[in-house]
Amino acid sequence: MTRVVQIGDVRIGGGNPLVLIAGPCVIETEEITLRTAEMVKKLGETHNLPVIFKSSYLKANRLSVNSYSGPGLKKGLEILSKVKREFELPVLTDVHTPGEVGAAAEVVDALQIPAFLCRQTDLIKAAAETGLPLNLKKGQFLAPEDMKFIAEKAESFGSKNILLTERGTTFGYHNLVVDMRSLLIMRSLGYPVVFDATHSLQLPGGGEASSAGQPQFVIPMSRAAVACGVDALFVETHPDVERALCDKDSMLPLDRLEQLIIDVKKIENSVRSA
Repeated sequence: MTRVVQIGDVRIGGGNPLVLIAGPCVIETEEITLRTAEMVKKLGETHNLPVIFKSSYLKANRLSVNSYSGPGLKKGLEILSKVKREFELPVLTDVHTPGEVGAAAEVVDALQIPAFLCRQTDLIKAAAETGLPLNLKKGQFLAPEDMKFIAEKAESFGSKNILLTERGTTFGYHNLVVDMRSLLIMRSLGYPVVFDATHSLQLPGGGEASSAGQPQFVIPMSRAAVACGVDALFVETHPDVERALCDKDSMLPLDRLEQLIIDVKKIENSVRSA
């Protein structure tokens, strides 16, 4: 059994029901963000699934200078604040430098440390010292057992509410693989574990100066992760993925999110009754 992490009114781990963390990869417009948040909330209520909204005000990890990186800290946080007010959803966003952390922490309910930055001590220190729950994403270059040291680092700076997220492991060039053992190994450390179903299916640098992806596997991989007993699913979704400005080749279309929820809820019920 893992410890319990509370984000807003949502409890993750410790035998609590599966949680969905969902939203667009990065904020594009206020309209798209609010439209997605409204649907995520509606689906959560319809299927009795606790939900947390996630989107980024900035994506600092871009391959090309021409890649869209978001509206920036001030405008992005204004939109995330509106999501909280209008839909009463807990909100999670990622931070990239210690200087961003204070402003983000005034708006959101949890902070996320990106996979490529998971060993950055100054960033983890700044995030941990806010007292907000942290979602630590496992670097594509780390073994799952290595996350013990990342979590201990966050705890040493005062963090008590930590999630660990699997998002795939580098497998040669332009490819990631998911070792399902990773989910069980990280849960054995005592922290709730999240499976990032969309980033795990990226093909980094596999597009034209950007990442490609294999979104056709998002639902099957989510089923497998829930069968392994994860505490939450992380799914980036967009109402018009063909026109999305970021990660369009790996996000799940918003109109397919309900099918994912139906499938994983069935599996969760089977696992819990076994």
